[in-house]
Amino acid sequence: MLRFVITLLAVITSSTCQNYGCLEGDTQKLKPGPEPNMQECTLYSKSSCCYADFTEQLAHSPVIKVSDSYWNRCGQLSKSCEDFTKKIECFYRCSPDAARWIHPNDTAAIRAVPLCQSFCDDWYEACKDDSICVRNWLTDWEWDESGENHCNNKCIPYREMYANGTDMCQSMWGESFKVSESSCLCLQMNKKDSIAIKYLLSKSSEESSSSSSSSSSEERACQNKLLKFEKQKQKKGEQTR
Repeated sequence: MLRFVITLLAVITSSTCQNYGCLEGDTQKLKPGPEPNMQECTLYSKSSCCYADFTEQLAHSPVIKVSDSYWNRCGQLSKSCEDFTKKIECFYRCSPDAARWIHPNDTAAIRAVPLCQSFCDDWYEACKDDSICVRNWLTDWEWDESGENHCNNKCIPYREMYANGTDMCQSMWGESFKVSESSCLCLQMNKKDSIAIKYLLSKSSEESSSSSSSSSSEERACQNKLLKFEKQKQKKGEQTR
């Protein structure tokens, strides 16, 4: 009976985390809430899974260390590469939507978050001339007794470690991300993500029917909404000139 209760509580906790809460990482809150004083990751300031003080680690460039993980084991990242790395870190730590892709075997991890091909290509372009010594940032480091990461191989350029943007996005954080076949039903780590997530959730709820027509309709709806977003953004830009 006790085992059943413990199992039931674990299932409820995982379900709650997936639908309403945050990932169970070392810096995440139980539930998202406003953090108006964030110095970085401000995309999530209205509903954040991280506390504002966490973002202080990302606020000054170059970023040297986040929690116990050093970013500069192969030298400082270029500003453009660092900016993309921050976006990934901010999503994992702070996004209220990250738990929608919670790993089934690890409530502190994500799996198969759909990234846009264009985002991955731009990320690769930004980092290709920087250096790295591990292929998978989650598993390939050598960790010392104090919990700090060290290289166990020589530093090489990103362009030698990864073949292209797809390879990098689907390898650097293990199973965390996948490159989407859609150009709209995917994340870019910017304000457009709110549109994509809305239709991704709708698509997910209809997956049980395995209908290709419903999938294509969500793609069209997403593209139309994104087009309206771009027009409104352009209009606001013209008004401020």
